[in-house]
Amino acid sequence: MTRTIWVKIDTWDKDMATTAIENGADGIMVPPGFSEKIKELGRIQTIAIDGDIKPGEDVVSCQITCKEDEEAILALCRDKKVILDCQDWSIIPLENLIARGADVIAQVSSLEDAQTAFGILEKGVRHILIHAPDPASLKQTLTRLRSQEDQTVLEIAEILSIQPAGMGDRVCVDTCSLMTAGQGMLVGNSSSGLFLIHAESVSNPYVAPRPFRVNAGPVHAYTRVPGGKTRYLSEFCAGDPVQIVDHEGNTATAVVGRLKIEKRPLMLITATVNGRVLTTLVQNAETIRLTRPGGEPVSVVHLSPGDQVLIASEQGGRHFGYAIQESITEK
Repeated sequence: MTRTIWVKIDTWDKDMATTAIENGADGIMVPPGFSEKIKELGRIQTIAIDGDIKPGEDVVSCQITCKEDEEAILALCRDKKVILDCQDWSIIPLENLIARGADVIAQVSSLEDAQTAFGILEKGVRHILIHAPDPASLKQTLTRLRSQEDQTVLEIAEILSIQPAGMGDRVCVDTCSLMTAGQGMLVGNSSSGLFLIHAESVSNPYVAPRPFRVNAGPVHAYTRVPGGKTRYLSEFCAGDPVQIVDHEGNTATAVVGRLKIEKRPLMLITATVNGRVLTTLVQNAETIRLTRPGGEPVSVVHLSPGDQVLIASEQGGRHFGYAIQESITEK
């Protein structure tokens, strides 16, 4: 799920505005006359009478207190953005709106409220407006929300075979983020089974650690990107978003800094999970690692049949990167 996060500032406060911009807010709501001041601090969307999105025209605020409010809010959602101010995050009407597909903006004042809003009905809202009391609280909320944006369900697969596969064009994805132990990218020959390829954050005798890099696989391989999509590794350009996942399934977004595509010897890795056979191709080198269930990286040259590694699987297929429920066979 792609999240949009706005920050509300009641009066001009440069520290709050700077905190919002520096910690990944998508937009700032300010009183009339302050939109240009926000723009002087950084390139960001403003929600104001003199801003990019205008209250009353493009976005409206509503309170929801009972079931009778639902129909009016559903009608408003058809052609405007609706900010919901909920006094009680346990109320059923908000859950009903989410269940009925309403695309609303939940106004929150704390990290706990934000996490609740993003998790309602295990689906959550896609858009929140944070009204934090001070820069420190705002920074904590934005940092936590941006560093753990979603969850990916991971499964344990058993290695069946590892064999040389000849030469191919291999892609290293250099991101603008430093990854730690247990983190990497989900990569595979098929979107139905993506292996957790560990970042090059491990010290070894051959090369210095490059914790911003995932030596991901050949140009044809799939990887996950925000919004529930996949892309081919060869499609990425500087500035594109890509998903970073750790061994517990915590998922965040990183920005691609560059690709390195070079001809390298490859190996084919075959594994099984729940009776299904999955494959991926990786460079045949000691520095490329998969990820064990506990988060430990394991070099592909040390893999053996029977070893366990983490994968993400899905049913159905993909059409232009989108998951679809259709009979598709990939071999």
